[in-house]
Amino acid sequence: QVQLVESGGGLVQAGGSLRLSCAASGSIASIIVMGWYRQAPGKERELVAVMFSGGSANVVDSVKGRFAISRDNAKNTAYLQMNKLKPEDTAVYYCNAVVRRTDSISSLQYWGQGTQVTVSS
Repeated sequence: QVQLVESGGGLVQAGGSLRLSCAASGSIASIIVMGWYRQAPGKERELVAVMFSGGSANVVDSVKGRFAISRDNAKNTAYLQMNKLKPEDTAVYYCNAVVRRTDSISSLQYWGQGTQVTVSS
């Protein structure tokens, strides 16, 4: 089994910063891609940023220049640095990973439990 545990959410004023962490553990042979999604009340879950094992990364246009994704492959951990936060960034942020497990030939997708980010105006 594989678990993803997020941390770092909270309440921040507009213009502030937060750093989210996502630690993966369990039967992990390798992590192909790690990413962050978010879901605001009444809206669908949307992609925020992804980073591949080779180091390439993408962030969506709405957060470009404000958010940055990074990974520590040795720790199986991904980070989302969020700067210049806006009230519209308020959402539950979920970590996602595509993992090649030690006990399977298949790559499977996993989700964390989510962490709340609230930005006050």
